[in-house]
Amino acid sequence: MSEIERMETTENDDKLRRLKTVINVVYILQAVYFVFGITLIIAVIIDYVKRGDAENTWMASHIKWQIRSFWYTVLWSVLGGILIPVGIGFVILAAANIWLIYRIVKGWLKLIDKEELYQKPELH
Repeated sequence: MSEIERMETTENDDKLRRLKTVINVVYILQAVYFVFGITLIIAVIIDYVKRGDAENTWMASHIKWQIRSFWYTVLWSVLGGILIPVGIGFVILAAANIWLIYRIVKGWLKLIDKEELYQKPELH
């Protein structure tokens, strides 16, 4: 391997390490949402800013996963808030929060194992 190829590999490895750190921070911000609220919005902003850096890497699926987690949580939370007077709103809000916890845990575990979240179908 030439010196230039070695430098490019090192730069790419550093870029992937930094990106993985950012994705870890986003999972932390999503988890802290249950205490501070606003961190979920900060997390999705970071995801949108870093989405381009993750293109064509296995980590792109994590950013997609985190963004979808945010928007579906917002959707179900708004719906739950609207339906509180009817009596079912609290159930929907609880389900949305449980679902978000599941998404954070599953995503984080896959990140630790360096796995993508959306599995590509295998062709036989």
